[in-house]
Formats: sequence, structure tokens, C-alpha cells
Amino acid sequence: MNHVDPDMCTAYGVIMAGGSGERFWPLSRANRPKQLLPLGADGQTMLEEAIRRIEPVIPLDRILIITGGALRNAILDELPWFPADNVVAEPAKRNTAPCLALAAAIIEARHTHAQAHPLMAVLTADHFIGDEAEFRRNVETALNHACSCNSLVTLGVQPSRPETGYGYIEVEDHTSADSPVKQVKAFREKPDAPKALEYMRGGNHLWNSGMFFWRVDVFIEQMQKHLPDVGNAIRPLASLLRNSAGHTPADDELGRLAALFTALPNVSIDYGLMEKADSVAVVPVGFVWDDVGSWDSLYRLRNTNDNGTVHQGTVIDVESTNCVLINAADSSHVLATVGVQNVIVVVTPDATLVCAGDRAQHVRDVVRELRSQGRTDVI
Repeated sequence: MNHVDPDMCTAYGVIMAGGSGERFWPLSRANRPKQLLPLGADGQTMLEEAIRRIEPVIPLDRILIITGGALRNAILDELPWFPADNVVAEPAKRNTAPCLALAAAIIEARHTHAQAHPLMAVLTADHFIGDEAEFRRNVETALNHACSCNSLVTLGVQPSRPETGYGYIEVEDHTSADSPVKQVKAFREKPDAPKALEYMRGGNHLWNSGMFFWRVDVFIEQMQKHLPDVGNAIRPLASLLRNSAGHTPADDELGRLAALFTALPNVSIDYGLMEKADSVAVVPVGFVWDDVGSWDSLYRLRNTNDNGTVHQGTVIDVESTNCVLINAADSSHVLATVGVQNVIVVVTPDATLVCAGDRAQHVRDVVRELRSQGRTDVI
């Protein structure tokens, strides 16, 4: 593996773990969203998988988990071996651009190697990655490219189907075919089905993995230029954190930090920066990837029976086809289906979901309706 030269750059990992996972309701709840569910291999949570996957490249003491205030204790309970100071609760719920601005400020405050540039590897807490060794090789390529130039770097996945639920990255046609790094021409929003098929067949569009790599100084400069309402707050945030070496500041500084962060606009890093940045490169990856965004992703990630159905828990399945059948209630409770097709059924002790297989993306509409009815007891 071609490691980043520590005399030039020091890599830090940032795992964003603040999502609510509403499309995995009723198993995913506000205090235990999908990244803390045992959806990974061997019953691991996807957050633990994300940490273990990157740890051979970036040590635990340089990996940050950025999450919401309501989830910090749950994460600490789930990961008692992880450095507690590295689980950081955002002072207010914000989108990914403020989240990463806070992460950059923490790294600026903690980084002590004057000669080496700090690097950020922005990773996800809830994705499936099939070949971890290949993932690490791709990450090393991205980190080395980010270390040596002024580009923001991302990972792009070769489409295996005309997916309408992902954003896409269009690469420049003139980029050398032999290079492991391509220049990004444009970011494309989630397409309709005909456009997704066109992207897949055209060969110069990749799925946007949501993983990013950059030198912190380059990130700050680009944020100040393209998203100044957020970028200009990074160094003041770092200044507030520096007296505590990037850890929990004193109460008065904590109040000022919270006020500064809360004033930031609610904007995504894709829209606020990546679509506007001066130079963005992409590493086309060589591993199988899925963002595990909704229940239908289990068709791709779990073993199915001869009828294409996924089982978990106490399930009696009589000739049901292409279903996801999840029973997370007590083992004395039986989930039984007879002759149903293309249906998702998820049972928990206090709620049951029955959803058409092609409507999995709309499960969050149920959560919105429950919230509007004041049913916070089941969300």
C-alpha cells in the first residue's frame, strides 16, 4: 500500500454519523438510527464497520465521529473502545457543510505537526463496501493526490444499474485512461430512469459515493471562496477550540462556539462546495458499493432464498417471492406470509411496516406523518 508521506501530510478521518435513517423505520429510531443497527457483517453496526475499515490507514486517535447531541451517548455505549473525545456532538442540527467545517476546525486545533499538512478523509457511517482491501488502496490514492495538489478529491463508483436514487459524477473525456485519478467535469443530480440508463451506458458517469479527501488548508480556502457564510467561520471555530487542543472547551468558549455554529446556514457540502470548487478530482473505485439507503438495499446485500426473499428473525414464509421479511420482535412473535410478492414487511415490538417493494424510498413519509400526529413514541 502506498502510504501518505507523514512528513508531507497527516491524515485524519471524519465519519459523519448524524443521519436519522428514516427510510429504515420502524427498526431505525431517533435514538438508534440505521448506523447503530446490526445491519453489517457478523452483526456489527455499520458505524463499527466504517471505523474498522479505515483503521489500518488512519489510527483511532485521528478518527473523528461527528454526530448529533441525541446520539453521542448511544455511540459511546455502542463503541466503548473508541476514544470518547473523538465522538463530537454538533451544537445544533445542520447539514453536511457546517458539519465538515466543524471537523476542519477541530483538526486545525489538534494538529501539532508544523511541517505536515493535515488531510481530511470524509467517510460515511452507513455504506456497504464489498472489498475492504481495495477500498483502502483507493483511499490511499485519493489521500496522496489531495496531499500533493490543490484539488478536492472524491471516490466514484462505476454504475452497475440505472440507479435513480444516487447523484452522479461526470468525468472529463480527455482524462488519461491510464491515470487512477480523473478530473471531474460536473456533479449531476439524481436522474430519472431514462437519464440514469443513459449515464450507465455512456461510460463517463460514476455514482457519487459521498466520500471526500482534501488538505484542510485547501478545503478552508475553497469554502471561504465558494461558501463564505460557512468557510469564514472555520478559523474562528478553531480558535475557540485551540486552547483545549480541539477537545471540549471551557463553558464560556463552549457557549460562543455553539452560537457561532448555530448561526451557520443549513447547506450540503455537495451543493455548497463540490459543485462549485475550482478543481475536483475523482478516483474511480474497484469495490462493490451500496449506500444502504432503504429496505430494498437488502435484496442486494443479504443472501436470499430460492424465491428471492430476505429473511431475518422468526419468519414463516410460504411461497412468497422477492420480499424482505424482517421480524425484530420477541422470538415468540411469528411473522408469517403466504404467496405475497414484492413486499417489505418489518415487525418491531411497537410498530409494523408493510410496504410495496418498489416504494421503499417513501418509508420516510410514514415517519413524517407520525411526527405530524405527535407520535414521537414510535419514531
